[in-house]
Amino acid sequence: MKLLPALCAVVLAVPLALTAPAAAAAAAPDIPLSNVKAHLSQLQSIATANGGNRAHGRPGYLASANYVRNLLNAAGYATTLQSFTYNGATGYNVIADWPGGDMDDVLMVGAHLDSVTAGPGINDNGSGSAAILEVALEVARQGLQPNRHLRFAWWGAEELGLRGSRYYVNNLPAAERARIGGYLNFDMVGSPNAGYFIYDGDDSDGTGAGPGPAGSAELEQVLQSYFAGIGVPTRGTDFDGRSDYGPFISAGIPAGGTFTGAEGIKSSAQAQLWGGTAGQEFDPCYHRSCDTTANISDTALDRNTDAVAHAVWTLATAEQPQPVWSDTFETATGWTVNPGGTDTATTGVWERGDPQATDSSGPKQLGTTTSGVNALVTGPLAGSSAGAYDIDGGVTTVRSPAITLPTSGQLRLSLSWYLAHGSNATSADFFRVRVVGTTTATVVERLGAAVDRDAAWATATADVSAFAGQTVRVVVEAADAGTASLVEAAVDDVVITRQ
Repeated sequence: MKLLPALCAVVLAVPLALTAPAAAAAAAPDIPLSNVKAHLSQLQSIATANGGNRAHGRPGYLASANYVRNLLNAAGYATTLQSFTYNGATGYNVIADWPGGDMDDVLMVGAHLDSVTAGPGINDNGSGSAAILEVALEVARQGLQPNRHLRFAWWGAEELGLRGSRYYVNNLPAAERARIGGYLNFDMVGSPNAGYFIYDGDDSDGTGAGPGPAGSAELEQVLQSYFAGIGVPTRGTDFDGRSDYGPFISAGIPAGGTFTGAEGIKSSAQAQLWGGTAGQEFDPCYHRSCDTTANISDTALDRNTDAVAHAVWTLATAEQPQPVWSDTFETATGWTVNPGGTDTATTGVWERGDPQATDSSGPKQLGTTTSGVNALVTGPLAGSSAGAYDIDGGVTTVRSPAITLPTSGQLRLSLSWYLAHGSNATSADFFRVRVVGTTTATVVERLGAAVDRDAAWATATADVSAFAGQTVRVVVEAADAGTASLVEAAVDDVVITRQ
């Protein structure tokens, strides 16, 4: 685990309030810190008895995997010790399924169980492994009956390049991957000079590193709600592929999780925010022999374990949203281009199609969609140059078919989107999504700016319950309305659900 934290501000403005998954979830129990620390003591003892580490291919790792699996078997889980080979040595993933729940909607919770060879790896990542283990055992003690199917995983050989999680995801049949509705990753959650970081599912930290797959923002919001409830501020940390969420987001599976910091240096601002020592690593024993049971912040470990429980209970037991209307743009469903007859764009008008990638100082039109082959794009062809089929001349508009909304329940609209433009764009250029019924509400708006903005899929979610009982349309607009600039936009996977 080698993530570097990001401390940045929210960029995306969505006028309707973003909402976490609706309530009706069972309250999460408080997880005793003493139980979690008892697992850490066992992992330390295993390392001490096996050459001082629990690394891939070493006896300490298999002993750790058997320790976890034996407890889960006794608690009533269906477990699998999945083997793989890397660097000539056998590695193991422990996969544990809790009986019940919707097998077509799986919530996975994971942590890597291996250490580096230099030490026992109690914070990295005994802390995450012990936290999710104790939550899994509490699920069994409570006899939890989740609506979603619960699956826990302890990964091998993460320290050698995410080998265990990569093996697991790559060897899942496509249909099984599609059943995983979300993956939560907990890697280093007890750092002694702790920060409180949550994976930035919607890329709202403003670094431009890119959001997680559609649905990641909701996972982020659930974890944020826990820390907000106990008065602990959090900051976003990027999906940069350096922990076991990597193979999941590469497969398009929504991901999230928490992190308390590794070799990064805590800034003065972060020390003021969270306490601890500025100018010192979040974990001074990162990947060293001193990563023992003495290298743990009890406070951080306790808070993060309870955050795991909060996420599991909230996401697994909440009443699952029912689809009201959706469009993945794989077939024509009746969207109308230039519905008011007032559009001025001469090229790059909205079209349902298979987009071709373009590049001008970075990607401006993505050649990939968030699902399937097609999306709504502003001119899907690449042409002879990146500016051949971008928006020119003004505004282009596309309007959905009529959508009749139910009269009750919480209604949520979600969609994937991006706006990309060159550095000579202005605030007159824009991407906008509105819901039009008896009234009109703007649910997404991104204005252009004099910066180079590359294309990257983002997810927006808005509460549209105010339109309950109405027949509405979704209207999407994009414009190159200022100084001529290279402007591209796209939309995919528009979904309305009822809770």
